Amino acid sequence: MANYFQKDIETASRDQIRAWQDERLVAQVKYVYDNVPYYRNRMENKGVRPEDIHSVEDLHKLPFLTKDDLREAYPYGLLARPLGDCVRIHSTSGTTGRRVVAFYTQHDLDLWADCCARAIVAAGGTKEDVVHVCYGYGLFTGGSGLDAGSHRLGSMTLPMSSGNTERQIQFMTDLGSTILCCTPSYAAYLAESIHERGMQDQLKLKAGIFGAEAWTEEMRQEIESSLGIKAYDIYGLTEISGPGVAFECSEQSGMHINEDHFIAEVIDPNTGEVLPDGEKGELVFSSITKEAFPLLRYRTRDICVLSREKCACGRTHVKMTKPLGRSDDMLIVKGVNVFPSQIETVLINQGFQANYQIIVTRDKAHQDRIEVQVELTPFMVADDTFDRAQATKKLVAGLKAMLGILADVKLVEPKTIERSEGKAVRVIDKRSLYKG
Repeated sequence: MANYFQKDIETASRDQIRAWQDERLVAQVKYVYDNVPYYRNRMENKGVRPEDIHSVEDLHKLPFLTKDDLREAYPYGLLARPLGDCVRIHSTSGTTGRRVVAFYTQHDLDLWADCCARAIVAAGGTKEDVVHVCYGYGLFTGGSGLDAGSHRLGSMTLPMSSGNTERQIQFMTDLGSTILCCTPSYAAYLAESIHERGMQDQLKLKAGIFGAEAWTEEMRQEIESSLGIKAYDIYGLTEISGPGVAFECSEQSGMHINEDHFIAEVIDPNTGEVLPDGEKGELVFSSITKEAFPLLRYRTRDICVLSREKCACGRTHVKMTKPLGRSDDMLIVKGVNVFPSQIETVLINQGFQANYQIIVTRDKAHQDRIEVQVELTPFMVADDTFDRAQATKKLVAGLKAMLGILADVKLVEPKTIERSEGKAVRVIDKRSLYKG
C-alpha cells in the first residue's frame, strides 16, 4: 500500500520532518535553477545561487513567485521538464486575468493522489466507503484530485462532477454514498434540496470533505446538522497541485500540511518578512517533490496562522487555520478590510442560511456603499410572526458591530439568489464600473 497513512510519515518527529525538508529543498533549488530559466533569472537578480541554500533556514533568501509571474511565464516559462514527460495539465478559472496552467508528470499525479488519500483517511475513509465526488472535473483540480485519492485508497468512487442535483441525490441514496466531496456552498444546496424532498432519512453519509472556497465554522455546523455528517475542510490550489496540500483531521482544529511535499511559511504581506508561528499573515508554499511545475516560495495570498502544537490525532505535521481572508481580493470599504466570512458569521448566527451576496458600489460623491442581499428561509416566509423590518434592523446592527461600518441589508425571497454548483459568487464589486 502507498504511504499516505503510514505512521512513519504522518507521525514523524519534527526532527525527521525537518531533515526531509532540508534534503529535498536543497535538491529542488538546484533542480529548478538548472531547468527553469525564468526562475534562475529571478534568483540571479537577487544574488542567490543554489550553493547558498543549505537548509530550510536559508529559504528566505529565495525570491517569491506570484500569480503575476505565472501569467507572465504562460504557458511554458515555468515548466521544469520536457513537454514529453508531462501527462496532464490543470488550470485556474482565469476570472481575474490570463489563466494559470500547471503541468504534471505521472510522478506528480501519484504524489497528489497520495495527499488526497491522506485527506480521505483523516475524514474516516476506508476502502469500504463510497466516495461521492461532485467537485467539477476537467481543468479544475477538485474532481480529479479527490477522485484519484479515493482510487488510491481503494474506495468505491462515484465521479459525479458538479451539477444535475436530481441525479446527485438519486445516486447518493441508491448507491449509499458515505463520503461527500464538493464545495461547501454546494453541500449546503444539496442539503436544502434533500430536505425539500424529505429524503434525509435515506442518506448513509458519514462525512464530507469540502474546499475550494472560504466557509465559516457556523456554516460547518449548519451543514453537519442538516446532512448528519462530520464536515472536514481541505485546502489546495492549482499552482501547487490542487486539493490535498492540507486537510483536517478528526480534531477539526486546523488543517495538517503535507510537510514531506510542501514547506509552508507565513509572511507579512506588505514587507515579505517571515513571521513566527502563531502570527497571522500570508501563506507561502514551496513544492519540494514536484517535477513538472515546482514552485518555490509561491505567495498564495491566503491569510492564515500556522501552529505546531501537538495534535490529539497523533499527526505531527504543522497545521494551518482555515484561510481567514485574502491579502489581494479582500474588500476594502470605507478604508475597512471586509471579508465575506465575517458577514456569513453574522447571518448564520441570526438564523439565516449562507445564501447571500455582497454588492459594493461607489456613488457620485465617491463614497463606497455596501449592500448585503440576504435570502429569507422558507420558515421565515411561512411564519406570520416574522417581522422583516425588525430582522433587517437586527442584521444591520450585527454587521455594524462585526465590520465597524454601516452596511445596507436587503431581504429577498427564498431561491432569489442564484445557487452555485461550483464556487459561490459572494461578491459583486461595481466600483470599477463607475465612470461618473
